[in-house]
Amino acid sequence: MKMERVPSVPLITSDPYFSLWSPADELYSADTCHWTGKVKKMMGYITIDGVKRVFMGRDETCPHLEQTGLEIRPTSSVYRFEGEGIQLEIRFLSPLLLTDMELVSRPCTYVEAAVRSTDGADHGCVLVFTMDEGFCYDGPLKKDMTGGVHRAAGFNAAWMGQIRQTPLGHSGDDVTIDWGYLYMAAQPGGEVTYNNEDDRSTLKVSFELKADTAGTESFFAAAYDDMASVMYFGDVLRGIWTKGGRTILDVIGISIQEHGAAAQKCSLFEDRLMEQAESAIGEDYVRICALAYRQAIAAHKLVEDTQGNVLFLSKECFSNGCIGTVDVSYPSMPLFLLYNTEYVKGMMRPVFKFARMPVWKFDFAPHDVGRYPYASGQVYGVKEEYGYREPHEGLVFPMYYNYPKGEDIYSLDMQMPVEECGDMLIMAAAVSIMDGNTGFVEAEMDLLEKWVSYLLRFGEDPGEQLCTDDFAGHLAHNANLAAKAILGVQAWSILLSMSGRGEEAKWYEKRAKEMSESWTKRAVQGNHTVLAFGSPESWGLKYNLVWDLLFGSHLFSEDIFAGEVSWYKEKMNKFGMPLDNRQTYTKSDWILWTACLTSDKEEMRELAAPVARYLRETKSRVPFSDWYDSCSGDEISFQNRSVQGGLFMPLLKERLLFTP
Repeated sequence: MKMERVPSVPLITSDPYFSLWSPADELYSADTCHWTGKVKKMMGYITIDGVKRVFMGRDETCPHLEQTGLEIRPTSSVYRFEGEGIQLEIRFLSPLLLTDMELVSRPCTYVEAAVRSTDGADHGCVLVFTMDEGFCYDGPLKKDMTGGVHRAAGFNAAWMGQIRQTPLGHSGDDVTIDWGYLYMAAQPGGEVTYNNEDDRSTLKVSFELKADTAGTESFFAAAYDDMASVMYFGDVLRGIWTKGGRTILDVIGISIQEHGAAAQKCSLFEDRLMEQAESAIGEDYVRICALAYRQAIAAHKLVEDTQGNVLFLSKECFSNGCIGTVDVSYPSMPLFLLYNTEYVKGMMRPVFKFARMPVWKFDFAPHDVGRYPYASGQVYGVKEEYGYREPHEGLVFPMYYNYPKGEDIYSLDMQMPVEECGDMLIMAAAVSIMDGNTGFVEAEMDLLEKWVSYLLRFGEDPGEQLCTDDFAGHLAHNANLAAKAILGVQAWSILLSMSGRGEEAKWYEKRAKEMSESWTKRAVQGNHTVLAFGSPESWGLKYNLVWDLLFGSHLFSEDIFAGEVSWYKEKMNKFGMPLDNRQTYTKSDWILWTACLTSDKEEMRELAAPVARYLRETKSRVPFSDWYDSCSGDEISFQNRSVQGGLFMPLLKERLLFTP
């Protein structure tokens, strides 16, 4: 097994709250933590013929078992250790198979252990894993805890949680869950216990394994029952795994029973995905996809509304904590379009719903639908007199969706009108193309028509406003944003054509073509395009142009694509090309989108390689950041974000352009 190096290794990846990472090269070199960096201690020890060694979590009082390997795969992280005559392999498997929505929704991760002899002799091994009470609350202050052990048919489960439960008791970005119950469950051969006799409560699972030359193995499941997942416009919703009245013990039991089948499915899925990534670009791209896969999925919560419609609600991690952000869904969607469009529909439904509420007075699309875990109306750009406060971690915003028509609660200059309209239209067209019909959007055509009208009025040369790269500030005459507007108009033409409104479709296609011709005259500056119209010295990534290729609309010339790729290669820094000429920082998701502007595999490898180098060399020990400095490799901000689903754009391009 090779020894991979990534900034932080995903261990448990269920949702934005039940998330555990190891921010070190060796599993024993650092405390495990939540994606926010808050310590959530999980420890692992092995006693070999009476000799105790730590292999997971930092314990300076105990010698470690030497780590000899680490492999990151799409649904699993596999560690290997050797010493005392044995080899130990630990696999953290989160079975996030996008082809199986119920499985994705389960809040369970498998931890598998296998031992074998390396010296020909038999060795008695005892493995012990513990999880600390900190999993059950936010912040460093100790809480009063309770717990116990369930004895069930086919498994035993230790559990713990706070004595005083306050489901959905806070909202925020840099926060962890403060309610619910943690479980560790194993088959009867493994012993599970709840310990509250020391200063801190812990759960423990242990089992005995014989390390012979053939090897033996076992596993347990770590699970979390959040009791209440999201507040969705007044309705408290739970994960899809609760359908049919299932309890957490039901799902743990099913997970234990189906472990073998789930593990096999995951291995086959991983092999296939990694083969596709290798074929598309190469080994560097395999590394990128393998690390991004679980992160992109587990930055969401998968629930159903009261009518049974799927909702796939993202948390905008370490950017503001918003829930269901449109310009986070837009970059993330390539991964989900590859496997099941229902995930993308689940991103869009909340936005359509809020856009119809009286409080949303604008003729452009919203930015978000609240702050996680409250989908209670957009919070981005709320005026201070309507409840916005800094600092505001933990603050539950007012239920803005209940506000009446006429309430002027949003600052117009803090909106992203062209951005969000273009995003929603392109997403609608992409879903319809993948489905082969417009069934999903038929009921929303009036909203989409209003939004395309906005793009026709204001998108050709956007005024000073924010776009998804809002950290860069307001920008007028944004050429990349104008390209999005043009492709949003083209997306509407596609929807009209697919729904049998051919004549109308032709008119919008003609307008998109006229806008693209105007764009070309104003944007092209020599062998590249400008960041902003009228600023000939400027330049920036034109990642939105990829939809011209995927739609097959031919609004922009091949010369533009070739010129852009050549320019990006010229401007390349050690860890990628900058987002634009203003700063040296970059966005990894957009780099892979721009890599799709060429069909030359070698050029794609050149553009993707610095992102893989960032994973190998960055000093920022955090989950896969999408916003970092292209010279130093240091994270600027943003970690564990769902936008890394955008790194799968090359695979989506292959699916749409090269699959018969």
